[in-house]
Amino acid sequence: MTGATVQVSRAIARRAIIHTYKNPAIIVPSLAFPLVFLLAFAGGLSAVSNVPGFTFKSGYTAFQFVFVFLQMAAFGGLFTGYRLAEDYESGFARRLLLAAPSRIGIITGYVLAGLVRFLVIGVILWALALATGMNVDGSLLDVLGLVGLGALMAVICSLWTIGLAFRFQTVDIGSFMQTPIFILLFLAPVYVPIALLSGWLKGAASINPVTLIIDAGRGFISGEPTKVLYAYGASLAIAGLAWVWATRQMRRAERGSG
Repeated sequence: MTGATVQVSRAIARRAIIHTYKNPAIIVPSLAFPLVFLLAFAGGLSAVSNVPGFTFKSGYTAFQFVFVFLQMAAFGGLFTGYRLAEDYESGFARRLLLAAPSRIGIITGYVLAGLVRFLVIGVILWALALATGMNVDGSLLDVLGLVGLGALMAVICSLWTIGLAFRFQTVDIGSFMQTPIFILLFLAPVYVPIALLSGWLKGAASINPVTLIIDAGRGFISGEPTKVLYAYGASLAIAGLAWVWATRQMRRAERGSG
């Protein structure tokens, strides 16, 4: 990474982070959304843990926490692209494409801002879950493995929405940014393990790469790591594709700004 890329990345990330945390209306939904899901799923559906065949040893709260944590990471990435779309509507992004000495630094700067958002909200989410009695049977290394999966999820979704923001250059596509992410998340084994699913939903979950990531995350939190290489391999491969998508859309937008 060149000096110009580092400089641009730091400047973009710093600007996005300052803007985010000076505007509570931006950060609150990022935290409130996963908390509502955690309370609804882990509280209202806790009786699911009594279903025959449910053998997750850390309990239903931990089982659902992994999904909520990864969901938070995904939607944190979504806000990254939305922020770039806002910068387009204000005219800042077009000026940035013309002035920045490193175009790659623009993308990495927004991704870094998304990762900072993920880490801050993730710490708060972990603290609240642990304060309410969630069991964590995994080691510190296992917890870091789960956090690593969340970080990759945030990067993937950031790059996906950054590409959309470069292509359409308006916040009006906000629903299009989130719909594919939402569908993939909820076509995974959300409420019960995949072995307890049936019909078309089980078939969809079986080929959904998000299932690998969620299963590996649940293995980490229970202290029984599983599918780790597959989950990280799939995440890195998808992140690579998302990077190609984002950079191509940036170059397309750059030609339009020239």
